[in-house]
Amino acid sequence: MTAFILLQINETAKALTATGTVKHEITLPIIDLVMKGGWIMAILGLLSLLAVYIFIERYLVIGKASREDKNFMNNIRNFILDGKLDAAKDLCITNNSPIGRMIHKGISRLGKPLNDINAAIENVGKLEISRLEKNLAGLATIAGAAPMLGFLGTVIGMIRAFYDMSMAGNNINIELLSKGIYQAMITTVGGLIVGIMAYIFYNVLVARVQKIVYLLEIRTSEFMDLLHEPVK
Repeated sequence: MTAFILLQINETAKALTATGTVKHEITLPIIDLVMKGGWIMAILGLLSLLAVYIFIERYLVIGKASREDKNFMNNIRNFILDGKLDAAKDLCITNNSPIGRMIHKGISRLGKPLNDINAAIENVGKLEISRLEKNLAGLATIAGAAPMLGFLGTVIGMIRAFYDMSMAGNNINIELLSKGIYQAMITTVGGLIVGIMAYIFYNVLVARVQKIVYLLEIRTSEFMDLLHEPVK
């Protein structure tokens, strides 16, 4: 079984023969189409691999950060109300999550004005979100740059086609123009595919990060409310 993904084009031509209609099936490996796209297709290929890598790596990191122990805040509340601050800090360290590190900072600021505690927690939260958003800007750049690279290849291909026409004079034929037209069409399709893929990846990751932002805000509010409760 061939390893190539074949692009099949059915071409029907009427021939004046005794057998009647003759059908010709043209098959062309997709890798040959990519090669005809020139160096721009190589760049688009690298960008696609980079986009896939960023998506998988960030998806796993964000997924890990979004996991939460349902009993975490209840345990923190019990420790603080019982005056067991060291136990609460140890629980935060063991939790090893953005929420745990954020609450740990709040506990370490106990005794200071509530505004200072809230500001410290928010600063840690912003730092955690910035870590989760690492390389997302690169993914957005790929989503925008890939289609433009494809259109650049289209322009280059059409310039090549018109140049070949001008140099051929009266000997213009389809084979002569095919190279430029191939590059013009293939790079456009390649750029759009990579751009759409990166755009979808980016929005999926942004949505997941946004959910964590809401979760951090909720836990911050719960912790600040906890500080208003009387200590046993």
